[in-house]
Amino acid sequence: MQIQKSFATTDQGTLFLVPTPIGNLDDMTMRSIKTLQEADLIAAEDTRNTGKLLAYFNIETPQISFHEHNTQQRIPELLAKLAAGVSIAQVSDAGLPSISDPGKELVKAAVAAGIAVVPLPGANAGLTALIASGISPQPFYFYGFLPRKNKELNSVLQQLAQRLETVILYESPHHLQRTLTDLAGAFGADRNICLGRELTKLHESFERGTIGELIDWYNEHDPRGEYVLIVSGRVAKQIDSSKLTTVDIVAKVDTAIAQGNKPNAAIKSVAQELQMPRQEIYRIYHEL
Repeated sequence: MQIQKSFATTDQGTLFLVPTPIGNLDDMTMRSIKTLQEADLIAAEDTRNTGKLLAYFNIETPQISFHEHNTQQRIPELLAKLAAGVSIAQVSDAGLPSISDPGKELVKAAVAAGIAVVPLPGANAGLTALIASGISPQPFYFYGFLPRKNKELNSVLQQLAQRLETVILYESPHHLQRTLTDLAGAFGADRNICLGRELTKLHESFERGTIGELIDWYNEHDPRGEYVLIVSGRVAKQIDSSKLTTVDIVAKVDTAIAQGNKPNAAIKSVAQELQMPRQEIYRIYHEL
């Protein structure tokens, strides 16, 4: 077990995780600006993109590139700097580091090395779209970008379609129409969805309806900008659990496992569906 205070009391540096605006630069927090100004170094996903942000706020802190293609090369270098007392602010191009962006590998390595990691709150596209979607915001399940390979994509969609929580996805304009078609096949064309487009930017918009209605809309309109997809969760059918045998319940858990869920997650899902105590489903499934 590891217990770590946010700010190191040694001569080591600190890794700050700094969110950046997802569109509107005025969404930058005062704390984020101050942290970027006071850090010794900024590890940026794209130094050119971050350079524009730094120029806007007159921040002169030097940058070093840190992105998905140089992660393994950079981590030892950044850890050495942190160990030597250099404070590093890590940023992605937009939003929170590590959320569908680089960052998690550096955080994991810093934690393992006993280096203090300090997260700053700020802009996040998924939650921004969720609270304006008109779809139930709690509970929700964040997935991000879907896989591109068909086999993996189909497996993920089958699992997501069974979730009772609202699902949050990210998508580019180039893949939006195909993704909507794939969602219709897995979730059903009548599932409610909200598309948040170009959030916080000049052409921000929210398109709400069923998946089928949004497919029809984009058959006549070209997708433009970056999208967040908020998809309503599956509505659980009311089942009279008193009429189910233990064999029926075990079969339901086995089906959930076959769909890619781990046993405990499958038991929890079946318990929610049947509105029965999870411990009872656990006992039946494991024949306790």
